[in-house]
Amino acid sequence: MTGHNDALLFICLPVVLSFHQLRGFFKGMAFPVLTTGIANSIVFGSYSNALDYLTQSESCGRTKPASAAQVFTAGCFSGLMQVFVCAPIDLVKVRLQGQTCADRYRGPVHCVAVILKEEGARGLFRGGTALALRDVPCYGLYFLPYEVTRSALTGSGKQPDTFAILMAGGVAGVVTWVFATPMDVVKARLQMSGAGGREYRGVLHCMRVSAREEGVRVFFKGLLLNSLRAFPVNAITFLSYESLMKLFYPPAT
Repeated sequence: MTGHNDALLFICLPVVLSFHQLRGFFKGMAFPVLTTGIANSIVFGSYSNALDYLTQSESCGRTKPASAAQVFTAGCFSGLMQVFVCAPIDLVKVRLQGQTCADRYRGPVHCVAVILKEEGARGLFRGGTALALRDVPCYGLYFLPYEVTRSALTGSGKQPDTFAILMAGGVAGVVTWVFATPMDVVKARLQMSGAGGREYRGVLHCMRVSAREEGVRVFFKGLLLNSLRAFPVNAITFLSYESLMKLFYPPAT
């Protein structure tokens, strides 16, 4: 939906269902689903370790809550780390979902093989700069509203309950996509430019051409759908993360 207006959402749904049946809604998802665990482990692992490092470097042990600057910095670091793994994964997903010729890519492995053959290893990182520009600052903004909202919904000296974690995770997801959507539009267009889509010379060229031809609103296409998806997905993601952390690292009593 990155390339379509949010107003067309309810028109698009029956069209996809008619031509591709229910499986059409999951087109190109096999590869990212299989690799989501790896990507999330990198994000949350990098964030936790970076935050521990930033706080311990000042006070020999994390005895005080991390500052907003520390949370943002650790989040940016986690975004940078996951770009190296997620750039090829995201490219394959976008290519599979956006292909107009049904037999161009027969699946994730074939898609990777075609990209390597036609564009070389560098082709797997097409749109990587836009992905980094999106994810590095936005992961800082991802963890910051989570920590702030969770603290606001948790009493002093108490452990956050399920409601606080779910709400904080949902808010974090929506806030992040508000800032991430413009660069997500650019990223998707750059990724499709190597598969028969319009050719762009880079991030700035793509932004200039898109704004000139479609107006500034083009950079917020897909925001409604992203936000509707982001709240429940990230609420569950953070709840799973917090539950696993409590399981493996029980709080001291």
